[in-house]
Amino acid sequence: MKRKYIIAGNWKMFKTRSEAIYFLLQVQDKLPSSELVDSVVCAQAPLLRDLVKRQGDNLKIGAQNVHFADSGAYTGEVSAVLLAELGVSYVVIGHSERRAMFNETDESVNKKIKQSLAYSLKPIVCVGESLEIREAGNTNEFVSNQVEKAIEGLSKEEVKDLVFAYEPIWAIGTGKTATPAMAEDTCKVIREKIGSLYDEETKEAVRIQYGGSVKPDNIDDLLSMEDIDGALIGGASLNPDNFLYMVNAALRH
Repeated sequence: MKRKYIIAGNWKMFKTRSEAIYFLLQVQDKLPSSELVDSVVCAQAPLLRDLVKRQGDNLKIGAQNVHFADSGAYTGEVSAVLLAELGVSYVVIGHSERRAMFNETDESVNKKIKQSLAYSLKPIVCVGESLEIREAGNTNEFVSNQVEKAIEGLSKEEVKDLVFAYEPIWAIGTGKTATPAMAEDTCKVIREKIGSLYDEETKEAVRIQYGGSVKPDNIDDLLSMEDIDGALIGGASLNPDNFLYMVNAALRH
């Protein structure tokens, strides 16, 4: 059976409260049913309560980070228990910007995944290589290693509940996009790695997005690939018309 597509906008550090609410008002009555495609918007922490209050059944709200402890002296961090209480559904974990600028490691990614699952938050787990790693021919080994460390200690049922986002670092915010074939090859590597660690059922159940300069003019080609089950979209998701177009692209495949 075909896996349900998931289209997620990662707003990063963009949008004020009024801009975020305006966006929801523009899209909420036009998005397709969640029975057909999962639509997600991942926003800055101070926006989450306002967005959750205004979301419909056809749109879920995600956070962009979470801490791996229930509580404590972690100034500036956000706990999973708070996100769950707010009604947040998804959380982005291990984005390359977090890894590069805020010292996110494979080990912290693993702990954050476990903490999120404990509070019924659905992790969107980001993996991806630098240009140097790709040019050296080490993409498959590097990404497979990221996947293995991310899901260490998880049961097959927990892994089935994850969404992986393959985001080649060299394609994020650069305007460069992996060709559909390149994206498909690495997403297939991710799926095969999960299969080798668990079983065929888990391998076929897990959803894998592509992220990296996804735009309206390339999303159809990306979604046509067998192992790509959606997209994690940065800048192009800030525009409500673009977001609607890209969500509806999932209905065409």
